[in-house]
Amino acid sequence: MKVLVVGGGGREHALCHKLRQSPLLTRLYCAPGNAGSAELADNVEISAEDTAGLRNFAVENTIDLVVVGPEGPLVAGLVDELQKSKRPCFGPSRSAAELEGSKAFARELCRRHRIPSPSHWTFDDAAKARAFLDMREDGPIVVKASGLAAGKGVTVAKSNDQAHVAVTDCLEKGRFGAAGSTIVLEEFLVGQELSVTTLTDGQTIVPFEPARDHKAVFDDDKGPNTGGMGAVSPVALLPRTQAQIENQIVFPTIHALNREGRVYRGFLYAGLMLTAQGPRVLEFNCRLGDPETQPLLLRLQSDLLPLLLATVDGTLDQQEAPRWDPRPAITVVACSGGYPGDYKKGLPIYGLDKVVQGPDLQLFHSGTARKGGDVITTGGRVLSVTALADDVALARQKAYAALQQLEFVGMHYRRDIGARP
Repeated sequence: MKVLVVGGGGREHALCHKLRQSPLLTRLYCAPGNAGSAELADNVEISAEDTAGLRNFAVENTIDLVVVGPEGPLVAGLVDELQKSKRPCFGPSRSAAELEGSKAFARELCRRHRIPSPSHWTFDDAAKARAFLDMREDGPIVVKASGLAAGKGVTVAKSNDQAHVAVTDCLEKGRFGAAGSTIVLEEFLVGQELSVTTLTDGQTIVPFEPARDHKAVFDDDKGPNTGGMGAVSPVALLPRTQAQIENQIVFPTIHALNREGRVYRGFLYAGLMLTAQGPRVLEFNCRLGDPETQPLLLRLQSDLLPLLLATVDGTLDQQEAPRWDPRPAITVVACSGGYPGDYKKGLPIYGLDKVVQGPDLQLFHSGTARKGGDVITTGGRVLSVTALADDVALARQKAYAALQQLEFVGMHYRRDIGARP
């Protein structure tokens, strides 16, 4: 089979690494890819946002399956366009992907179908949002850009004054462009965060192993939110909690979308807060998380390609349950200095040849490209080291030892990924 992976980040490099292991695969492409995916696939110079270009490439090269990695193309309707051209494509349709494309829509879906989530209030007028803040007691509140903001459109405001600043940034200063033209104010929840990924063809639901993402840029969960600074999988859950997540959140969400004419096929990612009252939905993503994909796919022992094909064909019920390596895996992201704010690009990366990779250690590229004989930085998140070991402490040791072999000007990473229970 000829497969095209769409995207150029760490998630897509990890997908290429896993798909490359399938005996069904005959040729692998990645568009646009990065310096890491180029070692596994034929990189194609087509942007992930170029719907027409991707469609034409898939048709002209008789691609058997297109696997869409990032959210942007899904929200823009790439799956719909490929289906019109009779090219099988893995991922939700444009209407189903609105679950991530609009946080306002996602919150209202939860409200309509009584899916546990924080209280919320939606605004597109700064004066009305400020008036609402002035009426409430001072205290923490979460301010979110409703649209796609690459994981950076969330402010956990500790006070109403901080919330006012976030409102102004979104609705008046246009910090996140069109993505911030509508904002959602949410109740601040206390608890442990958890990432739950489910594979579904709209009828059958196949849970993946849970993971925990670390979004804040600095140690001890300090600083602004990023697209993700690291992740750990699995996360120990009580059977009761697992049942609550599936029965109160995952199943109802997929069925709610089906009932509203938005049949969901693909990966459904639920970012949750495990509160004293039970799990609550913080966010939905319409694709695999990044960096959660990296430890998940390193632990996945089953062939991924048949699962993706069955999702597209609506035959997931005929597939065996995925098999997982019981050992934990950890991913630590090395990012550019200044990220998630302004940062430099085009910096050479040193030490890549010093990292000895194998089944238990992989170096996934996120924001890299090859320029002449050098690999250079092209993004905020640059590399993610993923290690598998008998326990989390050993996995951390392996990952951080590998990171110490790498160097580029301004390189930064958290040193506490996987350190908490």
